[in-house]
Amino acid sequence: MSFLIGERMTGGYGGADILNGCTIAVDKGEIAVIVGPNGAGKSTAMKAIFGMLKLRQGKVVFNGEDITALSPQERVLKGMSFVPQTHNVFTSMTVEENLEMGAYIRRDDFRQTMEQVYELFPVLKQKRRQPAGQLSGGQRQQVAVGRALMTQPQVLMLDEPTAGVSPIVMDELFDRIIEIARTGIAILMVEQNARQALNIADKGYVLVQGANRYTDTGAALMANPEVRRTFLGG
Repeated sequence: MSFLIGERMTGGYGGADILNGCTIAVDKGEIAVIVGPNGAGKSTAMKAIFGMLKLRQGKVVFNGEDITALSPQERVLKGMSFVPQTHNVFTSMTVEENLEMGAYIRRDDFRQTMEQVYELFPVLKQKRRQPAGQLSGGQRQQVAVGRALMTQPQVLMLDEPTAGVSPIVMDELFDRIIEIARTGIAILMVEQNARQALNIADKGYVLVQGANRYTDTGAALMANPEVRRTFLGG
């Protein structure tokens, strides 16, 4: 059994199901990427795994424990962390205050974790006294990811971490994501930049209408002519 798995998930908003029996899993130290066309249910699947969407069918199992009934807050205490696509920083607070907010569940000295975040994202150390609202889009994403890491998560979930950033910043963010995975953290992310994301993925999930269309390694999906033609622009 995988370290984290959303199994045969069915659910949606109101009366309509967006997810139709999809399964998403990730192991420690792995990068798993969810890709697919707009409206495929990618972000909905992430929200379901994090407890922001009630499932009609299926379950979420984390580290051998069924957590389907737990709230997002309870999942954070278990070791999960989620970075939404938008509104993911406190704009009026400084970079350092944002990181401190990430440590709200900690009862120990979190300064060492903050130093690790600054090592991962050196620009944040330079700008630690600056309000997050004054940063570029890419730097804000670094603050959001850094804040999530302050909880010392076992699973880091990222909803479109490279949305709206330049190609150079995207490459840099992906490099940092690889570094985070190498520390043993499981990373699950939704990405519009499917080709680039599958390049760094251990596992890839192609969703269509809330169901698994293809599930394989990132390399195998990149090499699959049908996936390339339909989802990666040839």
